[in-house]
Amino acid sequence: METGTQGETAPPEWVGLPGGLLSMRRLLLVVWTLLLAVATGVPLGLLVGPGWALLGVFWLGVLAWGWVMLGRNWRSWRYAERADDLLISRGVLWREQTVVPYGRMQLVEVTSGPLERRFGLSSVQLHTAAAATDAKIPGLVPAEAERLRDRLTELGEARSAGL
Repeated sequence: METGTQGETAPPEWVGLPGGLLSMRRLLLVVWTLLLAVATGVPLGLLVGPGWALLGVFWLGVLAWGWVMLGRNWRSWRYAERADDLLISRGVLWREQTVVPYGRMQLVEVTSGPLERRFGLSSVQLHTAAAATDAKIPGLVPAEAERLRDRLTELGEARSAGL
């Protein structure tokens, strides 16, 4: 008597996220840290003294650190379509891998906020019966997000028909 999964012995083919998501997040990081540097440095320089204005430089250190961390986080996101489920992997320190069976999907949404639209990006949100297994793939090109939505919806309907 054999146990375990039959067939499908090849490792999944992982797909990474496009670079537009990294560009958008880094632009937001630059804008916010520069605003915070000015908001910290100018009042301290005027009210306390020019030496204290150098505390605004702290935010430039945050910018450098955040730049590297955003790159590492972006590289950690990937997804793979398998025969019976979708895998989503993310995380640098705490790695998380979500497995969403096609038959358990109830809703597949494609969303795009104003900033995402400006960068030509969309996100795919997968809803299942269990709230803890809802999964999201951010920063996809709209054509890929729509293709993925259509494919996942089709596979979900085919797999749930037998329930």
